Amino acid sequence: MAKYSVTGLGAAIAIMALTFGLSDPAAAQTKMVLKATDVHPLGYPTVEAVVRMGKKLETATNGRLSIQMYPSMQLGGEKEMIEQAQVGALAIARISVGPMGPLVPELNVFNMPFMFRDNAHMEKVIDGPIGDELLKKLSDHPTAGLIGLCWMNAGTRNVYNSKKPIRTVEDLKGLKIRMMGNPVFVDTMNALGGNGVAMGFDQLISAMQTGVVDGAENNEPTYSTGQHYRYAKYYSNTGHLMIPEILVFSKKTWESLSKDDQALIMKLSKEAQQEQRALWYDMEKKSLAQIKEAGAQVNDVADKKQFQAAVKPVWDKYGAQQQALIQRIQDVK
Repeated sequence: MAKYSVTGLGAAIAIMALTFGLSDPAAAQTKMVLKATDVHPLGYPTVEAVVRMGKKLETATNGRLSIQMYPSMQLGGEKEMIEQAQVGALAIARISVGPMGPLVPELNVFNMPFMFRDNAHMEKVIDGPIGDELLKKLSDHPTAGLIGLCWMNAGTRNVYNSKKPIRTVEDLKGLKIRMMGNPVFVDTMNALGGNGVAMGFDQLISAMQTGVVDGAENNEPTYSTGQHYRYAKYYSNTGHLMIPEILVFSKKTWESLSKDDQALIMKLSKEAQQEQRALWYDMEKKSLAQIKEAGAQVNDVADKKQFQAAVKPVWDKYGAQQQALIQRIQDVK
């Protein structure tokens, strides 16, 4: 058993105090402010759901536990957020499944193009045994350093660019499109005929301004709140990806909590999953109206079968290892 000197213990408490924003080191044993972060701004569904969760947590613990939200990439992009959570410098982060796929291969199934039939199908999967199993795989990963709390909706991802509307696969040829940093996404865009460019979300606006990329792909709320229509006005409903997102908790911080506190946070996170969903659908409608009003040119894709056929090489490459899981997802009615 390790032995600690009084000096060493004091230093440890001081570090905890700095990490969780406490001014009094002695209070670290009784009161904890959990730092949370997101790349999106205040009011965005994923941010708002965590803010509400924090209020519930504070009420339930009489102020002993609370959440301080740092939105709008204040603590960096998703790569930095994950790294900070792993070392315990922040407690809670809303992250995309994309960066987690290389770490937990099963999660890459959610990153496959055209995996879900529609929103209802996706929700049944993440609300059921499959969703629970994948969160547990992340939590049990020996080196991930993260606890998977819950899933959050992130809509359907569509391509937007500064050059022209996308109606066919042919229209994507020659376009440089930012993708999240996961080989599945880059390969998906390349299979569709575009040039997939792996890049952090925090670098995207600068890249569009300077022409490093011609556009990106994302849902309407992100396109709207980020004002990406200022740089890429053609928004085309390709619907190639529908990827749920994960709310994660620092394993290092998690292990410092009591079992009761862990159970409470898990319970509140499941409530946040449902609250975020309602917020999401409301914001999707508002965002679509906002981007049209701002001058974005939105077009539907009449025939998506050619897009689905084009990504067969991605399914052949990444789906082979997870055929049983893919079949379970497809069997969900």
